[in-house]
Amino acid sequence: MIAYLVRRIVTSIVVLIGVSVFIFALLHAIYPSPARDVLGLRATPLDISVWNKQNGYDDPVIVQYLHYMNHLLHGNLGYSYVENQSVLALFQERVARSVYLSGISLVFAVVIAIPLGIFQAVKRNSIGDNLLTSAAFITYSMPVFFLGLILIQVFSLTFPIFGFEASQSSGVFTVIGDWHDMTLPIATLTLISVAAYSRYMRSSSMDVLAQDYIKVARAKGLPERLVMLRHLVRNASLPMVTLIGLSLPLLLAGNLLTEYLFNYQGLGLLFYNSLFKVDYPVLLAYTLAGTVLVVVGNLVADIALTVADPRIRLA
Repeated sequence: MIAYLVRRIVTSIVVLIGVSVFIFALLHAIYPSPARDVLGLRATPLDISVWNKQNGYDDPVIVQYLHYMNHLLHGNLGYSYVENQSVLALFQERVARSVYLSGISLVFAVVIAIPLGIFQAVKRNSIGDNLLTSAAFITYSMPVFFLGLILIQVFSLTFPIFGFEASQSSGVFTVIGDWHDMTLPIATLTLISVAAYSRYMRSSSMDVLAQDYIKVARAKGLPERLVMLRHLVRNASLPMVTLIGLSLPLLLAGNLLTEYLFNYQGLGLLFYNSLFKVDYPVLLAYTLAGTVLVVVGNLVADIALTVADPRIRLA
């Protein structure tokens, strides 16, 4: 087990280094220097050359990468000349909002999807199963922004129950308490996730229900409720462990389209705005942070699955 974890951690570090090199080189090729943004449109080539030399932008790409990684390891994510603010400060202002939006949506999705998938598996091919399957397919195939627009039209404009714009409060605790404005963004992300997770849960539950130990438990006269709780739920939920681990990157971005649609001041909206402003330091830091969360999410999912499933530990 320890050897397995060491191998996975070493592999994750190698992947992070490789991806960081690729991302840095790619963005550097597109946007080699922010000198023009800093000095203005009237800056002469000589001014730009002097600024690049003073700030290390005339060094070879590999040297710039090593300097950037050294700063990164010391907590310096760079400086946004567009926003005139450090990237770390920009992230700190928004990360709690994105974590809340994605985290609460993920919790709701898991809590709804697990019993929903089990119900569909137990009642497979029934009218209820067919209706839920159709609803899941329609919702999952729907673009997230389109689902958000439908919710806004129905629950904000036609029936003014909730706000059409997410909470604009600066404090995360105020945002948490503002259910009037946060319901639709959370519902948008939750519905999309439930549509996907419930399909996985249904398929996994159907596989488990066909196993011999389920048949033996029923043959022994064990009540159906105990069969579900003791034998079905834990084994059928194993794929959800992987899905939840792979959902960790959403904690960074919240959801880019959802945050843009509801004007929610999170990291996803920050990234969206930085794309149009060509804010290279923000784009680089955001992409690297997303890469870290993807790798960490995979690692956490593997470890959790190993702990939850004894067969994997034995293997």
